[in-house]
Amino acid sequence: MTSQMTALTDALAAARRSNTTLDAAPWTDVLQDAAQAYEVQDAIASALGWFGDRAVPAHWKSGGASRSATLTHAPLPPHGVRKSPADFSDLVFHAPGIEAEIALRLGQDVTPEMAAKLDHQDAASVIDAMAVSVEIVDSRWQDLAATPPLLRLADSQVHGALVLGEWQPYAAFDWASQRCETKVGNSETVVREGTHPLADPAWLLPIWLRHITRHGQSAPAGTVVTTGSWVGIVPCRRGDQVTAEFAGIGSVRLIV
Repeated sequence: MTSQMTALTDALAAARRSNTTLDAAPWTDVLQDAAQAYEVQDAIASALGWFGDRAVPAHWKSGGASRSATLTHAPLPPHGVRKSPADFSDLVFHAPGIEAEIALRLGQDVTPEMAAKLDHQDAASVIDAMAVSVEIVDSRWQDLAATPPLLRLADSQVHGALVLGEWQPYAAFDWASQRCETKVGNSETVVREGTHPLADPAWLLPIWLRHITRHGQSAPAGTVVTTGSWVGIVPCRRGDQVTAEFAGIGSVRLIV
């Protein structure tokens, strides 16, 4: 790790400890590629003691704008992962937004060798359950719109917190017609149908699994990944009540 990357790690870790934000401008040229951003991710998690001795964190986010885009991934700090109904009033958010998603759970250990052989057609065979989830996205960067993608990736891919609904057995739904309804505070309900950016939440599994096993460790059964927003990012404010429902799958409730 370069000295600049170490300084970036220290700055982002300090921002999390103090619940403050950073100006991205001084850090714009520190990271040259995604591998360096992931190195900073890991270093921040280690500095803050998020995962203890666990080789592969229990909860992840993964996704991308389309199947042709490069997917990105981030492990999620456990103190912000909660079951529905959830209250996040004890956490500090700077400019939060809501993403309604489907979470998937591994039903078996996945070794690096298994991950290397998985393709998009058979990857769902390693999944045993799915649940509705809502991610609160947030950032340690002051002006997120002006922040380069690699700095966003280093900052847990702008993750704030996650709520998970009830798990149910995984099934390959007709995702093209899947309906999602999301309501934030007193705003009108956002209704979407068939809007997952990858067309199928399970499509990302081979790419994500190869990422989380890239250092030679197996991903244990029970590892969870959220798979991308069906509604983009819906702005929210402190105290807002949020609900998200996927027809035939389930729902979640939370207070920001």
